[in-house]
Amino acid sequence: MIYIDSKENNTFKKIKKYRTKKYRDKEMRFLAEGVKFLDFDTVPEYILIDKNYSENREILEKIKKFEKSEVIVLSETLFSQLSSQENSQGVILVYEYMENDINNISDNVIVLDRVGDPGNLGTIIRTADASGYKDIILTKGSVDAYNEKTVRSTMGSIFNVRLYYIEEETLLNLLKEKEYKIISTVLSDDCIPYTEMQLSKKNAIVFGNEGSGIGENIVNHSDEKVIIPIYGTAESLNVAMACGIIMYKCRELLSK
Repeated sequence: MIYIDSKENNTFKKIKKYRTKKYRDKEMRFLAEGVKFLDFDTVPEYILIDKNYSENREILEKIKKFEKSEVIVLSETLFSQLSSQENSQGVILVYEYMENDINNISDNVIVLDRVGDPGNLGTIIRTADASGYKDIILTKGSVDAYNEKTVRSTMGSIFNVRLYYIEEETLLNLLKEKEYKIISTVLSDDCIPYTEMQLSKKNAIVFGNEGSGIGENIVNHSDEKVIIPIYGTAESLNVAMACGIIMYKCRELLSK
């Protein structure tokens, strides 16, 4: 273990920059906080431990399997500058971005058009993982998947799905070229209930921004538009909830 108690330490200064999207993207590194992340097999570049937890048996036992990771003990003051949680568990991990080739996407993909809330995205990633989806395509303008709140909300599922950020026009060309059926969830008079949707051999299920929904251009290129009926007085469903309902319905239809 290495002990760091100076804010001028170059390694600490480098890692601290990963809290901002600009430097995350530049260095292709992100932070994940919590003991839960030590349960996964994905090997972190660094394991950062709060000095107050440096003798915690659970943490010490779990980090044994990460022989290639650099373990750093930080003073309480320095650790607090990296932590994003009020009640931290005393451990933060630094991972490399997962690079994926969008040309190898599976036959059934989730598309998120400008989803803006990190908690929603984290929940969607977790739900996609649970319902058996491997690929999530996000249009430019969507929230950063490596935002610390998003990473935490995935509960580790970020390691089990493949994420891609692309421009809207590139997305539409890709789906057309690969002959995907585009199914969009929208609120309009010409929608059909999601229970009546017809899946094809290859399907792209699209969900939109929390406030403005799916962009008009994507809607116009959709092969089918579906809606989740509202039986009560609520105006709409949270996008993460809507994703969960439709992803599981699609999984049901695909299993038949």
